[in-house]
Amino acid sequence: MKITNEIFQVGGGTLSSFEDAAIYLINFSGTSALVDAGCGRSREKVLSNIKACGVTPEEIQYLLITHCHYDHTGGVAGLKEATQCQTVVHELDAQFLEQGDDRVTAAKWYNSRLDPIAVDRKLSLEQEEIQLGGRAITAIHWPGHSPGSVVFVAESEGNKVVFAQDVHGPLDPSLLSNRDDYMKSLELLISLKADILCEGHFGVYRGKNEVENFIRSFLRNSGGRH
Repeated sequence: MKITNEIFQVGGGTLSSFEDAAIYLINFSGTSALVDAGCGRSREKVLSNIKACGVTPEEIQYLLITHCHYDHTGGVAGLKEATQCQTVVHELDAQFLEQGDDRVTAAKWYNSRLDPIAVDRKLSLEQEEIQLGGRAITAIHWPGHSPGSVVFVAESEGNKVVFAQDVHGPLDPSLLSNRDDYMKSLELLISLKADILCEGHFGVYRGKNEVENFIRSFLRNSGGRH
């Protein structure tokens, strides 16, 4: 699904597996990155979708992980094997991937096990940049749903595109969620004034008003389960 001429959704729901959170593809000047990896049960379908966007696996330089939960990371190992890309994760979530922690990653919610995942780059600052095709993608620490949740911000065709998964939560003690952090992160997300919001389970929102209205709907509660 094309979002801009440089950004596509290549996984999630009917595009891959109903268990997958959304998987997005960014292609800047022939160099690409994936945002999240789904559960991993439909790798070949995701790779087929990537190729349909005119991108080869060899062009994928990074796998940008928004947070450690299984519906976003179960597919990391398979996609990394297929593309030889580098994984990028915030250090506060990286430990759970490296340990294969089935509880904090919510793998148990999917009756699955998460094999330990090697992390190539650990984000540690509140904001830092990742270079892709001579352009910057900004990673912003966005805790609440998980300790090391991150949003990625890119400019495409005059639009500020924000990849934020999962805006809706859930908040759960087993995931080490923090409600106060979550509410502050929603306010931060509004302050970014995105033109396009790419969410994990509720699709793509376009236009500053539509984006803000979607985010504000979750300021009135503390997040529900997927």
